[in-house]
Amino acid sequence: MENIPNCPECNSEYTYEEGDLYICPMCAHEWSKDASSAGEEEEVGLVVKDANGNILEDGDSVTVIKDLKVKGSSDGIKVGTKIKSIRLVEGNDGHNIDCKVPGVGAIKLKQAFVKKA
Repeated sequence: MENIPNCPECNSEYTYEEGDLYICPMCAHEWSKDASSAGEEEEVGLVVKDANGNILEDGDSVTVIKDLKVKGSSDGIKVGTKIKSIRLVEGNDGHNIDCKVPGVGAIKLKQAFVKKA
């Protein structure tokens, strides 16, 4: 019997092979045999792009490209507002940018409403 590696996600020993893939029935993770033979699978982190397609990173400065309404505030965020030191987070509804907006405070923004400064 061939030595099939444990799942890299949940460490389950019940993995099986199907074609060119290894599959874990416990967490449904799939990975290629080539990644296993290399020893490590490439890990792709969170990729957040601005409205122009530029890749954003933690600590970048961005500019708001559209007037945004903010719940609980009568002013909102105006076009051209510059936001410094953003932090990228995993957002389940597209709000991937965590930041402090001058005059508003801490808020999460969608990547589609900002451009890299």
